Amino acid sequence: MIVGILTLEIDIDGAYSLKEKRMTVNRIRDRVRKTFNVSIAEVDDNEVWNHACMGVVTVSNDQRHANEMLSKVLDFVAKIRDCELEDYTMEFL
Repeated sequence: MIVGILTLEIDIDGAYSLKEKRMTVNRIRDRVRKTFNVSIAEVDDNEVWNHACMGVVTVSNDQRHANEMLSKVLDFVAKIRDCELEDYTMEFL
């Protein structure tokens, strides 16, 4: 069993309050969940209104498949106009 973990550091320039940040984070989370078969959640920087750290997890029996899935999620999030992808890390267990 392979567990793929993708951590996304996202800058939200248009957010000037925690409410605006939550709206953007929820929109990203819902779009990723609908498009891909992965789990996603905000995992850090909960009180920072213009930055989000999100974790994406997938489970597979093949590391190549898990890598492809997380790479597609990464490309998808990078194309979202509401935010800017600052950094990411990917690891497999």
